Amino acid sequence: MSDSVSSPPATTERAPGAFQVLKVALPSPLRRLFDYLPAPRAPACGWLPGLRVRVPFGRRDVVGVVVSLASGSELPRAQLRAVSEALDDAPLPEDWQWLCQFTARYYQHSLGDTMQHAMPARLRQGHPMAGRTQTLWYARQGDDTPLQRAPRQAELYRLLRQHPHGLAGRAISAHGFTREQLHALQKKGLAEPQEITLTAGQPVSGSLLATPSLPLNREQATALAALHEKLDGYHPCLLEGVTGSGKTEVYLQLIEALAAKGKQSLVLVPEIGLTPQTLARFKSRFRVPVVALHSGLTDPERLDVWEAAASGRAMVIIGTRSAIFTPLAKPGAIIVDEEHDGSYKQHDGLRYHARDLAVARAHHHQIPLLLGSATPSLESLQQALSGVYRHLRLTQRPSRHPPAKLELLDMRHQRRQGGLLPGALQAIRQTLKAGKQALVFINRRGFAPSLACHSCGWLAECHQCDARMTLHRQPPLLACHHCDSRRALPDACPECGSGDLRALGSGTERTEETLQGLFPDTVVHRIDRDSTRKKESFEQVLKEIHRGEPCLLVGTQMLAKGHHLPHVTLVVVVNADGGLYAADFRALEHSAQLLEQVAGRAGRAAHPGRVLVQTLHPDDPHLGQLAEHGYGALARNLLEERRLAQLPPFCFMALLRVESPQEPAAMALTQQAAQALRQWLTDANLPVRCLGPVPAPMERRQNRYHLHVMITAQKRSHRHTAAHWLVQWLEAHRDARKVRWSVDIDPQTLA
Repeated sequence: MSDSVSSPPATTERAPGAFQVLKVALPSPLRRLFDYLPAPRAPACGWLPGLRVRVPFGRRDVVGVVVSLASGSELPRAQLRAVSEALDDAPLPEDWQWLCQFTARYYQHSLGDTMQHAMPARLRQGHPMAGRTQTLWYARQGDDTPLQRAPRQAELYRLLRQHPHGLAGRAISAHGFTREQLHALQKKGLAEPQEITLTAGQPVSGSLLATPSLPLNREQATALAALHEKLDGYHPCLLEGVTGSGKTEVYLQLIEALAAKGKQSLVLVPEIGLTPQTLARFKSRFRVPVVALHSGLTDPERLDVWEAAASGRAMVIIGTRSAIFTPLAKPGAIIVDEEHDGSYKQHDGLRYHARDLAVARAHHHQIPLLLGSATPSLESLQQALSGVYRHLRLTQRPSRHPPAKLELLDMRHQRRQGGLLPGALQAIRQTLKAGKQALVFINRRGFAPSLACHSCGWLAECHQCDARMTLHRQPPLLACHHCDSRRALPDACPECGSGDLRALGSGTERTEETLQGLFPDTVVHRIDRDSTRKKESFEQVLKEIHRGEPCLLVGTQMLAKGHHLPHVTLVVVVNADGGLYAADFRALEHSAQLLEQVAGRAGRAAHPGRVLVQTLHPDDPHLGQLAEHGYGALARNLLEERRLAQLPPFCFMALLRVESPQEPAAMALTQQAAQALRQWLTDANLPVRCLGPVPAPMERRQNRYHLHVMITAQKRSHRHTAAHWLVQWLEAHRDARKVRWSVDIDPQTLA
């Protein structure tokens, strides 16, 4: 937090009639601070910004954060309520306070809501900011003669000596010993307790490595040398490396150099499914404390990790999107793996992008930033091509096999089994015969995308969304993957009464069933959101796959994100056309990234890989360029198209999203907002474009109508000025309270 926000000491002299006021951020959508009088009992540090306080708010008590102190309020003192109590003896970390204020300002969001989102649930509930501890008991050297008359104490002493790293009280009780016997040993000077934190201990002395670093090839060594040039300043780099080229080893050796200087590293990964394997690899490499932050942790575990990072004990922090808000006592570097991935963008509530916050945070701390990807986002690639980021490249795999090129299979006029063409099935058969594994990628859950009546053409459609219901067999039902509504399978067509209902298209369940029937002696693993709902089920399947026995994998994009599958030599993409022709201008970029990432699962070890892509549009120029020249060439072509169309990254965008159960109410408000904004832009002579209102690509979802107003500008500051004015207009407009609205800064999708 900047000095301008810091509060004066409590003893600061104030003008006559002035009185001290705490400006508190509360969990409210209102973009304002709330004035409170200090509690009669001040914390030990005095009243400072960053302290958590419990305050009366309406008819309830809530936890807020003091943002600043003031001498007086717009309200009379008699109308102000006092803080109930201070919850901390010291402010929350300064880097965390700064990041929350930056995030709220940049994303046009309430500061109180931002702070609530950015802190662990236990802190939101008012618990102390302290990690859980455990008491371990150790044996001490001394005269054990007195134990000759106390045989049970002698046995306990021998037990403690057998555990030089300490024994917890619960384990001692499990051996049949009592607390009284333990304290008797302590009085005799033969045992002593020591309190340790559960999450991370102190950094070790001596070597930082548990296992030696791997040798680097020429490209890896060049990239690492470039990163070492400036370890003490802001140094943004884009590491563009083909899948399997060893980007993680570069991360590890950069972290090693920073840990040797006593500095922490924050590593972001896109999916919780990648966290266990990344954590295991990092823990096996380093002897320093390595911790993970992700949605799978319990609330106490999350606070433990948060506190370990804030105190500086945890040297390496690995986490998903929300880990960007983890405070760091000694920040050394931020690494964003698979930086292109859409999972880094929060699509509701606080609509932040973790990668972009990583850029801002690295600049604030003046530390290196490393963005890694085989398929960089067009925003990051443009920054690298224009020289804002340093562009580092890895073009070789350790296996020396080049990444497999995409082979396009024409789906037109060919019969398919479970969505698979005869050529793909033949390739699968050859792969299994060679003792290898094959991955069948189909980005559709369920048995089939839709259910239809063969007599009258009826389609099973969702009653709440402009979408078709997906047919599932396990269990048998129709489900909407947009609103999660479900209903039983009909016995007959609800329109004509015919019993001739047929599944149209293929999903993961249907492809799995087909493959199991064609290859009955081969294990088929289906990996999608439905099959991996149970805790650790995904990790268990990955363990079976890594054993290397011939098998078939049928999966969605869960398998496309960074997983190392060394025994997969064939990848089959069932339908490459799903995202190529969507209305969203980013659809082609995202589809190309997904195809390239899926293709990268093949041939990562000793044997070369092969990638078959089934398509109804084999003559599509973009798909042909991707297959022939790879993602890099297509991305540069897409950048030129974006430049001509003046779309991001060549402009800055904000999107007003309005939704309401009543379509006229949503349309009336968006029309008024767009008209008012255009008039204000004209009067202010601000070079900002306002487009809309227009319906969202899926206008009706969850029985609510969705409309958009788009703002674009050549300068980020102009876009922010317009977005800020629009937010203020909406907050002051009475009709805006009748609908749900949000302003999305740098939207990643129009859906």
